[in-house]
Order: sequence, then C-alpha cells, then structure tokens
Amino acid sequence: MLRILFLGDIVGEPGRNAVIARLPELKEKHALDFVIVNGENAAGGRGITGKITIDLLRAGVSVVTSGDHIWDQKEIVAFLNLEPRLLRPVNYPDGAPGSGSIVLETAKGKIGVINIQARTFMQPILENPFHAVEAAVAKMRDETANIIVDAHGETTSEKIALGRFLDGKVSAVIGTHTHVQTADEQIFPGGTAFLCDAGMCGPVNSILGRAIEPIMNRFISNLPGSFPVAAGEVRLRGALIEVDEITGRALRITRVDEAGLSESATPEPEPKIDIEHASSPEQT
Repeated sequence: MLRILFLGDIVGEPGRNAVIARLPELKEKHALDFVIVNGENAAGGRGITGKITIDLLRAGVSVVTSGDHIWDQKEIVAFLNLEPRLLRPVNYPDGAPGSGSIVLETAKGKIGVINIQARTFMQPILENPFHAVEAAVAKMRDETANIIVDAHGETTSEKIALGRFLDGKVSAVIGTHTHVQTADEQIFPGGTAFLCDAGMCGPVNSILGRAIEPIMNRFISNLPGSFPVAAGEVRLRGALIEVDEITGRALRITRVDEAGLSESATPEPEPKIDIEHASSPEQT
C-alpha cells in the first residue's frame, strides 16, 4: 500500500516554514511514501522561487504543484526547465516552460503526478482541462496506474466534474486554489479518491492567508492596496491517501489538519506584483 500526503496551497513564509519544520515528523507519523505540496503561493503569497522549491524538496517533498500564480516570480520561467519536480498546469500550450506532469520511482513502485488548471473564473483561460488531463493520463498509464491529480480551480462544480471524469483512471483528484478545506472526502465508484479542496498551509487568523484588515478594506472601498501575508497560528491542511500500488485504486482518504509553527511568524515583504494582481485579493 502507498501512503501519499497531499498538502494544500502554501501561503508565504509562515506556510513554508511550517511545512519544512513539520514534514520529517509527519513522514514518520504517517509512514509516508510520497509527499505532494502546492507551492504556487509560497513566495510572499504569490508565486514560487527556485530557492523555495529546493528548500521544500530538501525537506522531503516529492513533487511541488502550482496553478495560476506560477509565473508571478519571473525567475521561475528559467527554473522550470531545470527542475522537473516543480510542475505548472499541464493545459498550457505546447512550448510553455516546464512540464505539467511527472512520474517518479519509489520503493513501492512508480507514482505519477499531473497538475491541471480549471477554467471557470480563472485567469488566464487555458486549454480545455478535460481534454488535456485525459491525454496526460492516457500517456502516464503506460508507466503507472498510481496517479495523483492536482485540480487547481475556483468552482466546486468544475473540480467535482474533473473528479468524476477521471474516476477509475487515476488514484486521486485533489482540488486546490480556494485555500478553504472542504469536508467532502470520498472514494468514487471507480476507485478514485476525491477532495474538492485541500485547503492551505498558512496562517488561520487571516483571509485566505492574508492579513485581515487590508482585505476587508479592499472589499469595502474597491481600492487597490498591499495585502501582506498574515502572522500567528499556522495550520497544515490537506489529505492522506492510501493507494493499492498494484491496481492504483484508492483504499482510503482522510483529511489532514495539523499544527504548524507554535510561534508567531513575522509577515514578510510583499514581492513586486502589478496593480492588476494587487487589486484582486480574492484571486488566490
């Protein structure tokens, strides 16, 4: 049996510090064979850098997935071609830097990971995720039946539709992007585990990991502003998936909600981002 930990969107320095600090203990506690984290908000709340990716991998992360903020730190364009364990959504057009999928060897066999970005209320609008993920899964199943899909999207309906579409074809479909953990963990009839959103690894006394007051003021005034990562208590949220490594069918899925750092973290400076992004805090 494979035991796979999937952690939701890492938010800023508090989130990534907590993941790095707790991961060795969690690997031992849950006898983990493989760890996937979504890192697209790990750099100041927007994007990810090469250094952060390397720090996560050194801490024991197997694959880092992403989403609509993958390009926010400009250095990542070149880095994506150097580190195959950092994924961008698979439904970018041919020729985009990096890859949207990977297969890695483990002591219990190969595990594949696919990163897909949904389209409803998402920017940029990418190629049809259903067509893209179907092609990626068909190709990957030549190597392994143990496949985990990160479905990065805004709406529950689209992520559920992706899960149902992939039922029996992959081991699990775990949603990311909203930063709010859902309570709908289940195994579909075909043997695919599903969770609509893994939640986030970040400060809980916040609005989606950001300081509360600036976000509230944005909704009240409609004026753009700076939205720093919050401080305080951090939680690590996601899912633990148990998979039959021979058939690729999920045996069990359990929501994960673990304490992060006990001490308060100091908010880090915001990275330089354009005013269009700054005026849209709700687009996490």
